[in-house]
Amino acid sequence: MTLHTDKFAAQLRVLKDRSGQGYDRLGKQAGVSGSSLHRYCSGKSVPADYRVVHSFAKVCGASAEELRELHQLWALADAGRIEEAPPEPAEAGEAAPRSPRRLGYAAVAVAIVALLAGGLIWVTADWSGPATGRYADRMLFSPACQPPVSMGQHDECVTEVQNLLVSAQGRLSVDGSFGPETLRRVTAFQVLAGLPARGVVDEATKNALYDHRTSMAGWSAAMVEQRIRAVFTEAPDTAVAIARCASFLDPLWVLPNTNGSRNWGIFQISDARLLDLGGTPRQAFDPVWNIDAAHRLWSAHHDFHDWPSCSAALENPQSH
Repeated sequence: MTLHTDKFAAQLRVLKDRSGQGYDRLGKQAGVSGSSLHRYCSGKSVPADYRVVHSFAKVCGASAEELRELHQLWALADAGRIEEAPPEPAEAGEAAPRSPRRLGYAAVAVAIVALLAGGLIWVTADWSGPATGRYADRMLFSPACQPPVSMGQHDECVTEVQNLLVSAQGRLSVDGSFGPETLRRVTAFQVLAGLPARGVVDEATKNALYDHRTSMAGWSAAMVEQRIRAVFTEAPDTAVAIARCASFLDPLWVLPNTNGSRNWGIFQISDARLLDLGGTPRQAFDPVWNIDAAHRLWSAHHDFHDWPSCSAALENPQSH
């Protein structure tokens, strides 16, 4: 057990003890098995999907400040897990382990893992020259921010990125930490701006952020729920529960998988499913398209087997 894993597990135990509930009951509400929660709280493993952590914390009544702290602890613990050993196989119904995030700076070249729709690739860039272009005097083009701003970073460069995303009407906390929340918003911004969805703030993304031409404004959770109920007339409560479990009813929700693929939008439609449905990530961010596509998937067998990680929502839709 690493120091970061120990701290992360300790914080989970604080929340669990405060809730006064057992692992099985908490697991059903959070969409994960009770045995998995016990492993996480014991420090025996780290969840590969932050959504599990967030759901567990919300069920335990965590405050916004506790959620931010837990998110940072998870990011550090997850990084240590990846560095120390190969990821353990995911349980049935759990998300696949994530890919490594930030590897650090080099004097001349920077090597980072970029999550692309086609798979994991290594990106190298030479940042030895001075910044040029119409935004050369802005912070993200200063020497301090010359490497791509990416996962695991914690500094004023990240704060600038987060402020620019908020200016684009993106919903996220401005805390200077590039964690899963910022990764999701950066990736969504890139898709909406017509850029490669790399998940790191490279030069093209910096320019697009400063251009202020891309809006991340979208539907509210109430609007999403209303549309789901209108489309899933056969099982409206369960469909809403599945969507809330998958994305918190956030149209721009995105999660990466180990193989470089992503899950997109309200019903977290995977890259593979997008190909089957003839869609794109940008379409998957459209609530109307996403909900209709999810209904097409549901209609094949009249069940929600495409969302196994949200089986708890199927069992207890009223708890979500």
